[in-house]
Amino acid sequence: MKGSREVITRRDFLKGTACATLAAAMGFPVELEGEAKGSKRTRVILVRDPDAMDKRGSIDVGVIQRMLDQAVSALLNKEDPLEAWKLLINPTDVVGIKSNVWGPLPTPTEVEQTIKRRILNVGVPEGNMSIDDRGVLRNPIFRRATAFVNACTFRTHHWSGVGGCLKNYITFVRFPFRYHGDSCANLGAIWKFPNLKDKTRLNVLVVLRPLFHGIGPHHFSPRHTWDYKGILVGTDPVALDAVGLSLLRAKRLEYFGEDRALSPPAKHIAIADAKYNVGVSDPRRIELLKLGWKNGILI
Repeated sequence: MKGSREVITRRDFLKGTACATLAAAMGFPVELEGEAKGSKRTRVILVRDPDAMDKRGSIDVGVIQRMLDQAVSALLNKEDPLEAWKLLINPTDVVGIKSNVWGPLPTPTEVEQTIKRRILNVGVPEGNMSIDDRGVLRNPIFRRATAFVNACTFRTHHWSGVGGCLKNYITFVRFPFRYHGDSCANLGAIWKFPNLKDKTRLNVLVVLRPLFHGIGPHHFSPRHTWDYKGILVGTDPVALDAVGLSLLRAKRLEYFGEDRALSPPAKHIAIADAKYNVGVSDPRRIELLKLGWKNGILI
């Protein structure tokens, strides 16, 4: 009923091992408002390649192009990656590629340029697209964008537990600190802003060398990264973050030898689903297709 209170109980969410894993990482039990999502399902593609980068971290742009083409084709059931991209972007679109410039783990230039190349191939003029992060509120392309592609590297985060697809849109907020309370629980609200709602055509969560542990607002240590050499792709930012969260939790278990919880918990992922209806966080309703290299896949 309209106005009724929807409660996600621990019992509801912990059905199955995968659900228990994700629920623990999100800090359940959590009580939320919102309507149940029923049987809605979503697809996430994980593609990995051992040649994506070398031991020094140098990225092979040709391999990245192949990986992204494979992922987008599988996501949309098209053999030709360009035909798949045409289902996402129209030649008349004005496209903002939302990147992330965080110093230690920015969105790789190779990923940005691969996305840009395919959007150009679709027929979007270069003058109708832009790559930006912290300048999106001033960027004229982003201000009149009809479509966005969201691309960032997945990592642990001091304020939100993890930084991924959902968190990457915080630079669309004039005063981001207003969303830092309660471990950034309401990041999903940003995705409902009129200038953003329903405009994100694709999310690319980079897990080439993710950060699985950190302490403090600007912590980074290379020993808490690993060469996973993967990319997650989907249209649902919540589902991508949920899969990424499961990956980080599996790596933390492997590294620490115990199930060490994130602090703070990444509760914003489940809340973006249950309260804001941005996407699907329940792993029972996420179809995860795994392509390519399987060694050390963890999930």
